[in-house]
Amino acid sequence: MRQADNEPKDKKLRNMRIAALVLVAGLILSSLLIYFIWGRPLIEFASNPDEVRSFKTTNPIGSRIAYVLLMAIQVIIAIIPGEPLEIGAGYAFGAIEGTLLCLAGITLGAVLVFLAVKKYGRPLVELFFPASKIDSIRILQNPRKLNSIAFIIFLIPGTPKDLLTYLAGLTSITLRDWFFITSVARLPSVLTSTIAGDALQSGQYGTAFIVFAATAFLALVGFLVWRKMNQQQDDRHV
Repeated sequence: MRQADNEPKDKKLRNMRIAALVLVAGLILSSLLIYFIWGRPLIEFASNPDEVRSFKTTNPIGSRIAYVLLMAIQVIIAIIPGEPLEIGAGYAFGAIEGTLLCLAGITLGAVLVFLAVKKYGRPLVELFFPASKIDSIRILQNPRKLNSIAFIIFLIPGTPKDLLTYLAGLTSITLRDWFFITSVARLPSVLTSTIAGDALQSGQYGTAFIVFAATAFLALVGFLVWRKMNQQQDDRHV
């Protein structure tokens, strides 16, 4: 009898996994399409950043749309590093506009991930992260301080924001609060990257070095703070 009761649940879980796989496949295909149409000149900025500025000059609208979409894809496909794209945005568009473009893309990607996880649940998260990694994150399991903790985590550099972006959909955070957290709290880290990129393109290498060094130091501090906070939360569950 118990086996019969479990069959509908198993079928529902299989359907959720299939739907999640289809969703991810669609996102990957869309990413490839966007990359080959718009993204290649921007992705290659690290090897020849002047091409990015040229692309911006010849394609003033397309280059900006591409950057927003690329930042969104970077959030959705968590293995893609975001820091180089943020620096490239500062190099090509300047610190202020580069920051706005990056935040627009990051917010778009984070909202899409949030809504997808709300719909498909943990099976979708496990497509990108192992179950052991998901279970190790205890810090978001405090419902009373959930929004405050999430904001702090996304405010400081060095925290695993890619994983936390997916985990947010498994919590009680509302879409409105998530929109605020992912857009406002990430402003300082994005701004430092775009300032560094802007300094590089203007030849202010000393400024760029100082920004990179300060960011690296803050990332180390942020990582240590994150590990301490998560360990304290983990100890409460023991």
